[in-house]
Amino acid sequence: MDETLGSIGTTASLSLRLGQALFSSASLLFMSVGVEFYSYTAFCFLVTIMGLLIPWSCTLGMLDVYSIFVRCSLRLPSLMVIVVVGDMVLSILSLGAACASAGVIDLLIHAEGVYCPPKFCGRYQLSTAMAFLSWFLTAASSLFNLWFVASWWT
Repeated sequence: MDETLGSIGTTASLSLRLGQALFSSASLLFMSVGVEFYSYTAFCFLVTIMGLLIPWSCTLGMLDVYSIFVRCSLRLPSLMVIVVVGDMVLSILSLGAACASAGVIDLLIHAEGVYCPPKFCGRYQLSTAMAFLSWFLTAASSLFNLWFVASWWT
């Protein structure tokens, strides 16, 4: 079980990490363009979680690049547990932030009156969509690494 698809140190893991960083950065960018995002707690939560996910993904992406080019395995039990737990926590938090933001956007769009200018609502929707894509990649990475860790005990 040396080459588990998507586990740390593989090209699939590197592509997952690059996708996470790209979608998290896009989500953060689209949310930050709207000056009024700080008025809603869910949007602040989304910005915070995406701000945590970017350095996490970039750091693990650098570990993947190192492992691929040097051809050394970084699959130590303690490192793998940290990666799995970190991915799971960030996956759950990013799903929560994306769902909360989607709920607030739906409320703003369907509420009576003008609470959200169309220009900002479109950006907020795009930011939330990018957060969901980032969550999907983070969850996939977490499951692949958990699968690798679980294969040690079988």
